[in-house]
Amino acid sequence: MPNSNRSLLEIDRDHLIHPVTSFRGHEARGATILQSGQGMWLTDIDGNRLLDAFAGLWCVNVGYGHESIVEAAAEQMRRLPYATGYFHFGSEPAIRLAERLVALSPEGLDHVFFTLGGSDAVDSAIRYIVHYWNALGKPSKKQFIALERGYHGSSSTGSGLTALANFHRNFDVPLKWQHHIASPYGYRSDAADDAALIAASVSQLKAKVEQLGADNVAAFFCEPIQGSGGVVVPPVGWLKAMRDTCTELDILFVADEVITGFGRTGPMFACEAEGVSPDLMTLAKGLTAGYAPMGALLMSDKVYQGIADGADASLAIGHGLTYSGHPVSAAVALEVLRLYEEGGILANGQSVGRRFEANLAAIAQHPLVGDTRGRGMLGAIELVADKGSKARFDPSLALADRLFKRGYENGVIFRAFADNIIGLAPALCCTDDEMDMIFERIGRTLDSLLDEPDIRQSIS
Repeated sequence: MPNSNRSLLEIDRDHLIHPVTSFRGHEARGATILQSGQGMWLTDIDGNRLLDAFAGLWCVNVGYGHESIVEAAAEQMRRLPYATGYFHFGSEPAIRLAERLVALSPEGLDHVFFTLGGSDAVDSAIRYIVHYWNALGKPSKKQFIALERGYHGSSSTGSGLTALANFHRNFDVPLKWQHHIASPYGYRSDAADDAALIAASVSQLKAKVEQLGADNVAAFFCEPIQGSGGVVVPPVGWLKAMRDTCTELDILFVADEVITGFGRTGPMFACEAEGVSPDLMTLAKGLTAGYAPMGALLMSDKVYQGIADGADASLAIGHGLTYSGHPVSAAVALEVLRLYEEGGILANGQSVGRRFEANLAAIAQHPLVGDTRGRGMLGAIELVADKGSKARFDPSLALADRLFKRGYENGVIFRAFADNIIGLAPALCCTDDEMDMIFERIGRTLDSLLDEPDIRQSIS
């Protein structure tokens, strides 16, 4: 059948593989096709107008439809649409962007390697870490530690540091050198208070390093706030404690700020809030606000010099990507960074973040809500069948699918995690009125679920 006579839904079903999706499930359901976006709003192919409370996939931090970003991309395409970073070539946008990121990031992160997104930023971190310890004459340091419920991409190696079942099942990961310690998940922890939760994480990291052997551990990876694991927000002080522990144990500390970077939690980077300077930091998403693919690995001078000094100057360090430092993506990122600061987007996010926090606190009173948590413009609403025992709903209720469907019908898009957690990451351009509207629509969604007999029976 010629394409002109086929619907987009049919073509999608027959040919397009969607990320992190059941193949058969998608064939049965079909795609939800988006057509346009402006500010906080998306319009689908059927003309439905929706508030995007998830910024695409945690990434459209400045909102949709910024003409200045489009112009920056078009102008760079006209001038120089591609420049390789191989053979010592460079381009002005990539060079300027590296300088800008070093200036904005925590002190000590002086070097930048550009990627296409977060997953290959994590992969790049792993490769450079292995190279670093070999260069320092410590080849036994090959074991990596991350957190349960953590997400560090879905590449062949990064997916093993990720600790979510969907990314492990039938993919033969984690690998033998990838290990995990408990997530600082306060709502479902037995810790008496924040200090106890922090102490438990420090103790577990030290115990894992002792178990593996201090001379064998290369690095500890963590997100300052865990995103895809259900927006797990550690207590204030946790990040610094883990950084200090890594220093004490002589292992590298890697902050994965793919989600938390670029104003998502308030400051430009979440590490700033605790004065933490990691050895390496991975970035993506908000770097270009989703307008073009790009990620970055920021590297401390200590790691850079270790790699540089440990290599024969006549030989290449064999890691690279065709689109590393792509000039169009770099031009987009430079304009996005300008909008964060000069355009007032960062300041607006910090202001509206207070409205976000107030709305999270208010919706915690709903009969279906066991916990709300967040920082800046990143948060979660965790639904439970019993507030006292924190019992989860039976998986047979397929609550996540029903949540998303009901939310869509009510004109709001959010992330509905499989364990009945609503993930929220509104764009930093959101107004107070739009924030109130997001929560009014989520409240209506929860009310409609509560009216369904099987849900009401589950909580009775």
